[in-house]
Amino acid sequence: MMVTMSDCDDPVAVLQRWEDAGAHWAVIARHAQSVTVGLYRCDGGEEVDRFSSDDPALLEFVRRRQRSF
Repeated sequence: MMVTMSDCDDPVAVLQRWEDAGAHWAVIARHAQSVTVGLYRCDGGEEVDRFSSDDPALLEFVRRRQRSF
């Protein structure tokens, strides 16, 4: 599994925690079997971090969503 973040983090949980904290995320790139997601400050401004993953649960979570906002 390709994940550019701590391998112990559940990528869907990361996005949900990010939203719960009032911050934003957005899909930067979609590929056939992976996705890259950017994490942004609460005001939707500066990118704070990004990660790529091929986790099936994450791919399903972002399938119909481009961003949290």
